[in-house]
Amino acid sequence: MLKKLLIAVVVLALLGIVAFALWRTAQLPPRTVITASAPLIAVDRAAAADRLAQGIRFETVAKSGQPDDERVAFTGFLEFLSTRFPLVHERLTLDRVSEYSLLYTWKGTKPELPPVLLAAHMDVVPAEASGWTHPPFDGVIADGFVWGRGALDDKNSLLAILEAAEALLQLGYAPERTLMFAFGQDEEISGERGAVAIAALLAHREIKAAYTLDEGGAVTHGLVPGIDRPVASVMAGEKGYLTVRMKLVADGGHSSTPPPHSVVGRLSAAVARLEDHPMPPRLIAPVDAMLAGLAPDMDLPTRILVANRDWLTPIVFRALAASRTTNALIRTTTATTMFNAGVKDNVLPASGEVIVNFRLLPGDSIAAVLQHVRDSIGDDAISIEPVDDFNHEAPPASDASAPQFRQIERAINEVFPEALVTSGIVLGATDNRHYAHVREQGYNFSPMPYGKEDENRIHGIDERIAVADYLRMIQFYAQLMRESTAPQ
Repeated sequence: MLKKLLIAVVVLALLGIVAFALWRTAQLPPRTVITASAPLIAVDRAAAADRLAQGIRFETVAKSGQPDDERVAFTGFLEFLSTRFPLVHERLTLDRVSEYSLLYTWKGTKPELPPVLLAAHMDVVPAEASGWTHPPFDGVIADGFVWGRGALDDKNSLLAILEAAEALLQLGYAPERTLMFAFGQDEEISGERGAVAIAALLAHREIKAAYTLDEGGAVTHGLVPGIDRPVASVMAGEKGYLTVRMKLVADGGHSSTPPPHSVVGRLSAAVARLEDHPMPPRLIAPVDAMLAGLAPDMDLPTRILVANRDWLTPIVFRALAASRTTNALIRTTTATTMFNAGVKDNVLPASGEVIVNFRLLPGDSIAAVLQHVRDSIGDDAISIEPVDDFNHEAPPASDASAPQFRQIERAINEVFPEALVTSGIVLGATDNRHYAHVREQGYNFSPMPYGKEDENRIHGIDERIAVADYLRMIQFYAQLMRESTAPQ
């Protein structure tokens, strides 16, 4: 009798848990439909596409120092901007920072309001000509696309911002809130001469933006499992960066009389221990907001899991860790990228080193990761040191429920009504991190459709953007400028 009673209690408890989970799932809020507050601006698509193509023809590859080819390309690009966007250069204030970086200021009618800063970078990565349908710096328009290096990263955003501003100026638009456009010259190599210098100028002038918006997210389709609609990801954080050298020095000698554990063996064991003990998972606010934003459109089992993620956390982490991409959203990642030891097959190496790259989740410090490495490898003879000048902490995550985020979301809904808007974090690094101390909130989003067929185009071969998609980029920035100027 007692046994049956206990079974009945357990069954009722399980049914209660299931009912509670289903009830919470049913409480997920429905999506609201937003209509445009103003008609989308009309754009001469052929002329705009031609200007983007012209901009691509300047081979603005950032390099250390000031080589002549860099000077010619960047100087030519700046002259191109001044002639192709005459109203912007007549009515906005322009600061030329460092050698080529630019800060435009469109003063608002209510200058007491914190400004909005839209960022992009004019430099591009190098490109070999072989394998391209059209040469990477010819700026060809063909088959409905603008082809060339920078069409996706990031001259499209830079020129779309200026196109939107020029169009609004032609309409006589005057913003209430000051708008600033920050265009760096060296994002691809460090940002030191570009965004860092611009941020220093803003700090010197005691300017703090309501928010900054830089590249990083996009309107993706077919990249989020279980979601059939396009997903516009407005990233509210980005990862930090740390490269570590693990080095071991030991006795070398002839391979005929080896020690029980060689340099290679000990370093390999250290790597294995490090990879077997990843940094612990955490659900940071932007990723939590991403899950919440996508939940209403997920399949029922996943929707139940996400709706109850606060008490089903271990299951959620296990599910996210199953994919390399989603695993990177919940932890500081560990990537062993280089191994160097030995010179000949019959010689024991007297030293060896391993290079490990970490992408830091906001909240994990460089010091904490270094301590994690020491604790994980458990070999005091192996030295551990940071080795990359690019190393940096993750900037503090921003608020995906802030009014600034909602303004960006509204502009997306007006131009991309078919898209689901959600948050997340940038797994790489952008110039936006350099503005963390001169802003209230910072977000990453490029208003361009981006699908599976585009995954290898950024920094790869056949970079291109559809003319129709570029038109929508311009319209998005125009709507955002309109949306952002009202007081929050």
